Amino acid sequence: MIDKYKFVIWDWNGTVLDDVELCHDLINWLLRSYNLNTISLEEYKNVFTIPVKNYYEKVGFNFKEESFEIIGKKWMDEYERRKYECGLFEGIENVFRKIQSMNIRQSVLSAYSQHTLQALIEYYKLTGYFSHIVGLDNIYAASKIAIGKNLIKKLGAKKGEAVMIGDTLHDYEVANEIGADCILLSCGHQSELKLKEGSGNKIKILPDAKSIL
Repeated sequence: MIDKYKFVIWDWNGTVLDDVELCHDLINWLLRSYNLNTISLEEYKNVFTIPVKNYYEKVGFNFKEESFEIIGKKWMDEYERRKYECGLFEGIENVFRKIQSMNIRQSVLSAYSQHTLQALIEYYKLTGYFSHIVGLDNIYAASKIAIGKNLIKKLGAKKGEAVMIGDTLHDYEVANEIGADCILLSCGHQSELKLKEGSGNKIKILPDAKSIL
């Protein structure tokens, strides 16, 4: 499946880093602090989206009354404090190693801020697997289409040579915009049902990264 590509572009959160339960816990912590109703993990995976501002509105925040920038920073500050509670998805480094042995170039494209993305990848000793590590220049997890287009130019990838592996419909959107194929994983921040509905069953949806080999 993967050996037909020259380039693999990985999402980070929910694809490589298993931070789903932490993110669910943090949104409920934030909801409680604003006297809003909490959500179940299933509900979380059915409403989560990027840009995250839209998802915050879906779970009850009113940005006519509260500042998204303030609420988003509260969430991110707590995430940064607790991020090392997370781990990598089981077997993911073996996947990186196998792909590397095929002489396929791997990169990371994330809505996580560049500085913290780089630091976390270094913490897990994964830097050597990636030719490019690309994140946003802010903490608010907006669209990564623009940085994706820049990455694909740097790679020099032609249509059909690259595949984006992620866990959200935004990854599918990014893949379409940058001319890459897409594989989505249902182990992350969006449910398999949401992924299937949003992609119209046009792409391969797998349970986890180990399944791509």
